[in-house]
Amino acid sequence: HVQLVESGGDSVQSGESLKLACAASGRTYSYDCMGWFRQPPGKEREGVAAIDSSNGRTNYATSVKGRFTVSQENAGNTLYLQMNSLKPEDTGMYFCAVVRPRYCSEYLRSLQAPDFTDWGQGTQVTVSS
Repeated sequence: HVQLVESGGDSVQSGESLKLACAASGRTYSYDCMGWFRQPPGKEREGVAAIDSSNGRTNYATSVKGRFTVSQENAGNTLYLQMNSLKPEDTGMYFCAVVRPRYCSEYLRSLQAPDFTDWGQGTQVTVSS
C-alpha cells in the first residue's frame, strides 16, 4: 500500500509562485510514473502534470504549460510541482498520484487517472487576484 503526503499548498497572490511536494512511502511497485491532479471548487478533478522518470517523459495540461514544472528526486520518493505565474483559475485542491507501470504510457498521453491509481489527501492552493 503506497502512502502519499502532499505539502506546500498556500494562499498567494496572482503572479506568485509555489512549490508543492509529495512524499511517497510504502513501496509495493515502481514510483516511476507519478503526477499531479487538481480539483477546483465545484468542479471535477483534472490532470495537471505527469512524469515517467524511467524515460524522462513529461506531459502537462494546456492551461499550465510553460508555467508549471513536474520533477522527481530521492529515487522517485519525492514528487514536486513548481508553479510559477499563478492565476486565480489555478485555485483548487492539489493531489499527487502514483500510477501503476502498465498504465503509464496511456496516463502520460491523456493525463487521465487510470484504475488502481494511489492518491494523497491533497494540499490546498488558493490564488487571489
